[in-house]
Amino acid sequence: MSSIGTLWTTPGFHRGKRILAAAAFAGVKIDLPEHYAHFEDNKKPEFLAKFPHGKIPALETKDGFRVFETTAIANYISSLAPNSTLLGSTKEERALVDQWVSVVDNEILSHSATAVQLARGVLQPYARPLHQALLDRATRGLQTVEKHLATRTFLVTERITLADITLASAVQWLVGLTLDAATRPQYPNIIRHFETVVNQPSLKDVFGPTEYAEKAVQYTPPAKEKKEPKPAAAPAPKAEKKPKKEEVEEEEDDIPKEEPKPKNPLDLLPKSTFNLEDWKRAYSNKDTRGPGGSIEWFYQNFDKEGFSVWRVDFKYNNELTQTFMSSNQIGGFFNRLEASRKYLFGSVGVLGETNNSIITGVLIVRGQDIKPAVEVAPDWESYEYKKLDLENPADKEFFEAALAWDLEVDGKKWVDGKNVSLLHQL
Repeated sequence: MSSIGTLWTTPGFHRGKRILAAAAFAGVKIDLPEHYAHFEDNKKPEFLAKFPHGKIPALETKDGFRVFETTAIANYISSLAPNSTLLGSTKEERALVDQWVSVVDNEILSHSATAVQLARGVLQPYARPLHQALLDRATRGLQTVEKHLATRTFLVTERITLADITLASAVQWLVGLTLDAATRPQYPNIIRHFETVVNQPSLKDVFGPTEYAEKAVQYTPPAKEKKEPKPAAAPAPKAEKKPKKEEVEEEEDDIPKEEPKPKNPLDLLPKSTFNLEDWKRAYSNKDTRGPGGSIEWFYQNFDKEGFSVWRVDFKYNNELTQTFMSSNQIGGFFNRLEASRKYLFGSVGVLGETNNSIITGVLIVRGQDIKPAVEVAPDWESYEYKKLDLENPADKEFFEAALAWDLEVDGKKWVDGKNVSLLHQL
């Protein structure tokens, strides 16, 4: 069998495996380049002349056809062997194959990859709530697939399709990074499906051995560098005193002196034992709930005389439409609170669904009055504020759920959230 062309990828890259597995299952031969060093060769002019985005996988066929992006290449390879049924036998099956490929790519892989990049420090600064939100979104996609496979061997038909190969290549990557020993039992159908696909005689060599992680990749804060004491500087020579001007020029008296900016009343409050910056670090780097979590840290350190906790609710929830737009609105509100970031911390989210959602959450504020901290935002009066009593069980439950991003109000569940004055500070 002659090769159709060359596929640029790297050994073990799960997206390259998807394409090579589709080719193997379809009986299509693809060559790999004799020498390829990623991050070097893909930046060279000759590579960019063929594939201007500089990404892999990338395919060049013997007749000069070039294509990059995993899904496009896998679809093209699968179409070369229509009898393989990789893309389905009917237009309905083809649509379902595309559907499940999209679920894996956009609902599972995308969020998982970003979470891994955060944990490894590739994306900075690290924020624990964002990390958890990404994992939660990936979990939602995995649960959808798990439920679907409860009554099926494969995703679309009774035979392997490109959707099954896509899922298997993703799962092989996930079990080595995020689906650890404690998590895998939650997905028996996905693991069964994965083992069925990768052990197919035509696919076994492509997928190779699988490494199963005992513990999911976790963020490890960098060690603080010890600063060496600086040698004492030599005393600077005293500057010679300039003789006083005998007369002040008349023009100087005509220049209006700049009025000193009034101090924020929050700066005049007695010093508090609760360090807001330490709290932000604890919230960012610790699990929110559970022993040793950030909520436990909060209760151990909170100064209820120097700070207060408030519930915040958007007044015009009936005007909200798309939940992502509501999330952007929260981000805009928080940006406008920038001048008060040293006085407050917040966790506010969108709950519900499109055309049936609310914006609510909590603020931790310096002092006992909300207005000095939030009035810097022109739209602060579009929200209602209610002081919470953390000794009241209902208020305490609301506060903790807003911090943990698992708040539910009147049947509306947390969809997305933002933290004010977190990413700027850490």
